Amino acid sequence: MKILNIETLTLEVTLPKDLLALLGRSRPRAAEAVREFSVLGLYQERRISADKASELLGMDKREFVRLLARKEIAYFDYSDQELEDEFRTVDEWKRERS
Repeated sequence: MKILNIETLTLEVTLPKDLLALLGRSRPRAAEAVREFSVLGLYQERRISADKASELLGMDKREFVRLLARKEIAYFDYSDQELEDEFRTVDEWKRERS
């Protein structure tokens, strides 16, 4: 796993053996799964951006979008109002450029 230019630390976490088995059967796989779940959870809570999440997972943006698709997590998750605002902004930009 490549994590470029990110300061890291090791965190010891106590898990039930049953959970370790569910996460990947080996400590390295379980550690990777916990890291992935943590980053995806922060992304879903909108506490980090897609760019930050992909950086923390050591993947480029396309890989991250594919991961989201595999996990059935929305990349674009707009409320009706947010989507309306985005369309309005695009319309305004079009008028300005005309």
